[in-house]
Amino acid sequence: YNIIVRPVEQKEKIMAEYITAYEAAQKWKISQRRVQILCAKNRIDGVFKLGMSWAIPKDAEKPLDARRGDSNAK
Repeated sequence: YNIIVRPVEQKEKIMAEYITAYEAAQKWKISQRRVQILCAKNRIDGVFKLGMSWAIPKDAEKPLDARRGDSNAK
């Protein structure tokens, strides 16, 4: 069988379950750059690079801010 997987359809299917760093920043009320740093440091479970963008699971929790200690959770 010849099965052709179209890259655009595959990307759309993947992105239906993920959000971008910009969308996560809006959701968590932090900057997009901070979300990108958290992704790069592997502080968010399930993230991966999709081209030049980060794909973040829609149900991902905002990580604790390790810069300030445990008192400022979420």
